[in-house]
Amino acid sequence: MNKTDLKITFAGGPVTIVGNKINVGDQAPDFTALSPELKPVKLSDYDGKVRILVVYPSIDTGVCAAQNRRFNVEANNLKDAVVLSISCDLPFAQARFCGAEGLNNIHTLSDHKDLDFGEKYGFVIEELRLLTRGTVIIDKDGIVKYVEYVPEITSDPDYEAALKVAKELV
Repeated sequence: MNKTDLKITFAGGPVTIVGNKINVGDQAPDFTALSPELKPVKLSDYDGKVRILVVYPSIDTGVCAAQNRRFNVEANNLKDAVVLSISCDLPFAQARFCGAEGLNNIHTLSDHKDLDFGEKYGFVIEELRLLTRGTVIIDKDGIVKYVEYVPEITSDPDYEAALKVAKELV
């Protein structure tokens, strides 16, 4: 797997990010991940919509939980958009969290089985086999319009920058 040139830290220590780094202007690669029902879901299943990919290491951490809560709330204001919440958590953990929190506006996808998303978008933390934190926004034509790889995994993503781009596309 390719190592990226991203400088990412986890609690201050450097980690190695692998996969194919995605950039604004790229055609968004299709990928497959698992739904809470253990069914394969593809990015292309949402063609024709703006797709907001919310990427995080584990739903069972405070920052990851807050990230999902925030995008769940914002999804109400983003017509013609879908929020895809992606991690390497098991689909059961994602469903449990969303059910307990009442998060109905996001679609959780688990990349734990094949790391198909993580490898194609350059989000895999080599040392941990988890995804690093970030956001990717893809327009209705499948072009990447926004990418953030959060430099310190324990920090929040730049919600305002991502939401500004998302609102311009819907």
